[in-house]
Amino acid sequence: MLDFGQFLISLAVMAGVTYLLRLLPMLFIRKKIKNRFVRSFLYYVPYAVLSVMAIPALFHATDYLASGIAAAVVAVTLAYFKRSLITVATGSALAVLVLELLIPILI
Repeated sequence: MLDFGQFLISLAVMAGVTYLLRLLPMLFIRKKIKNRFVRSFLYYVPYAVLSVMAIPALFHATDYLASGIAAAVVAVTLAYFKRSLITVATGSALAVLVLELLIPILI
């Protein structure tokens, strides 16, 4: 277990790494990126990172795999019909809530 000193050192290292990851591109890339491939790659990075963080949590944060799958189906369906982010999140959460309450009764 970490004591408070080790925690502060870990926190400082993580803050430094996070800061450097934001600072280095600004220092080394001065002019506008003109390469179409690089620009399209950078355009999709936020979506890829969000997906990598959200999808495992979607299936591991619930008690039953079926409720995670239902949440994913609801989210994709609502997103396909261009609903707002709050609507997609609320719909997915409601799908999980309903199934988490129903599955123990049905089993």
